[in-house]
Amino acid sequence: MSLLAFFPIFFIFLFNLSLAANTIYNVQNFGAKSNGQTDSSKAFLSAWGAACASTSAATIYVPRGNYLIRNAYFNGQTCKSNAITIRIDGTLLAPSDYNVIGNDENWIKFEKVNGVSIYGGIFDGQGAGLWACKMASGKNCPKGTTALAFFNSNNIVINGVTAQNSQMFHILVDGCHNVKLQGVKVSSPGNSPNTDGIHVQSSSGVSIMNSHIGTGDDCISIGPGNSNLWIEGIACGPGHGISIGSLGWESQEQGVQNVTVKTVTFTGTENGVRVKTWARPSNGFVRNVLFQHIVMTNVQNPIIIDQNYCPNHESCPNQSSGVKISDVTYEDIHGTSATEVAVKLDCSKTNPCIGITLEDVNLSYKDGRAEASCVNAGGRASGFQELTHCL
Repeated sequence: MSLLAFFPIFFIFLFNLSLAANTIYNVQNFGAKSNGQTDSSKAFLSAWGAACASTSAATIYVPRGNYLIRNAYFNGQTCKSNAITIRIDGTLLAPSDYNVIGNDENWIKFEKVNGVSIYGGIFDGQGAGLWACKMASGKNCPKGTTALAFFNSNNIVINGVTAQNSQMFHILVDGCHNVKLQGVKVSSPGNSPNTDGIHVQSSSGVSIMNSHIGTGDDCISIGPGNSNLWIEGIACGPGHGISIGSLGWESQEQGVQNVTVKTVTFTGTENGVRVKTWARPSNGFVRNVLFQHIVMTNVQNPIIIDQNYCPNHESCPNQSSGVKISDVTYEDIHGTSATEVAVKLDCSKTNPCIGITLEDVNLSYKDGRAEASCVNAGGRASGFQELTHCL
């Protein structure tokens, strides 16, 4: 056989070898129905069990269609495979009756998984009924459930996923390491309560890139115990902005450090970039944070540090925040404020903010310059005149 004739056969062999090494598990072969009415939870879990038992890379495939999932808990503790890909061409639907899962903490939950990647698909929490219940007075409503949650997991990829209309948080990352979210879309109405887009806590090495988030609460919220977070290329609105916090509810609490938030546009949001701590004693901290290359369009509080957070004046012992904020940089932030005070740094009286840098910050209000207000904050500023007198 000539060498030229050998190459096509060789490549066909390699292709077939790669297919054999990556077994595909179609959820429909396990009984999943794409009619949006038949509960396919068991079929999804069976497909997971098969992929999990694989000694090599495995793919779970969800074809086009609507799949009703009552709830699904994917446990990776006994998995042999550390490379499971979930490719979704369809839509996963939560029950439309909010009482069915309203008291469950999570709708679709992954725990102790390693090397799981989710590509594509729509996760629809169908939360409108619960929102209406919560907004109507005098009704006893369940708390609500998070749509897609990862706990104590490593090396996770979430790419091209749409999460919409969740009862509460859309995506939760808790106790995880090395998580990459890219091309994610989160969509729920601006008046939907407690529907944070992506919430991260007790995690490290999390990146959120090139995503569009519109919701009724924080687009991205960063809880205690996070380090080495990278957030870039985000369009936020509607929503409450990107928030570090709220922090300091517990007296003993892990801090937040090494966070980069860059190339973000905020449109019509309640806040832009925010650090929020309870007015309570705490050993927590926020340090080494960079907010850079940000555009504000009609944002109510473009830049805000609130260390006197105490909604409804409840559960706050009339003390100042113990959370220590240091080395926070705001650089190249432009646009328009919906209120006169565009920069509001309200720091703790017992633990003043230190090392605050405001560089090339230019925000306008109506036809003039916006104002800045700084309390218990130290550092340096450049930009519009009011800033230079603020710190």
